[in-house]
Amino acid sequence: MTSTAQTEYVTIVDGVLQITIATAANGTSMDFGGITAGTEALRAAGREVGAVVLTGSGANFCAGGNVRGFAEAEDRAGHIHGLATVLHDFVRALDETTVPVVVGVQGWAAGAGMSLVCAADIAIGGPSTKLRPAYPGIGLSPDGGMSWTLPRIVGTGRAREILLTDAILTAEEAVRLGILSRLVDDEQVRDEAMNLARTFTTGPRSTYASIKSLLARSNSATLSVQLDYERDAIAAAANSPAGIEGVNAFIAKRKPKYV
Repeated sequence: MTSTAQTEYVTIVDGVLQITIATAANGTSMDFGGITAGTEALRAAGREVGAVVLTGSGANFCAGGNVRGFAEAEDRAGHIHGLATVLHDFVRALDETTVPVVVGVQGWAAGAGMSLVCAADIAIGGPSTKLRPAYPGIGLSPDGGMSWTLPRIVGTGRAREILLTDAILTAEEAVRLGILSRLVDDEQVRDEAMNLARTFTTGPRSTYASIKSLLARSNSATLSVQLDYERDAIAAAANSPAGIEGVNAFIAKRKPKYV
């Protein structure tokens, strides 16, 4: 295992950009040092990054915003507006990245922490994982994109119920709804997220980018338009290095070597 770059919040190991978005020192609430560093790292990432992992360093993935900090702010509206602006820059950077984004969800993912789970491509949890919007409990409305991502994952009606009732979702229910992809043992959540991310770094990166682009376009496209997108994408892939290598490897009955 080699580390090519490391800061307090951002590490690149074996082609995986790992971003710590909540820390034990911050009470596992969202650490905006990590959010800011993560945005910068995502926008600066080059070919050395083949996947992204979001994680928390404490007992929880992310327990949401620092409510005590909200209360202590002289101008609460201005304070929260600033935090939301920084967070939303991070969510936009996640959305714009062409590589797979994996989340290891240990413990609680509440408030904006749940928003980041919904923003990932693949979310892995454990039996003790729990998710909660948490906004109604403090009289606030969602941020981090949850009002956009959650309906697309679980359906509009279910999203209304979850958000309005401030529902606590167990790990099993989150898997059933499609918010979590699968469960592993609690102590393996972080390692499993990293192991999965590493598999993407040696895979066909242009294929992953195309899949993400097609899925994003499907949100607003008709079936007929989406079929055109798919036709054009697979035709372009056929002459790409990944497409050529993949087909040739299949015919030769060998494992493809993507670069």
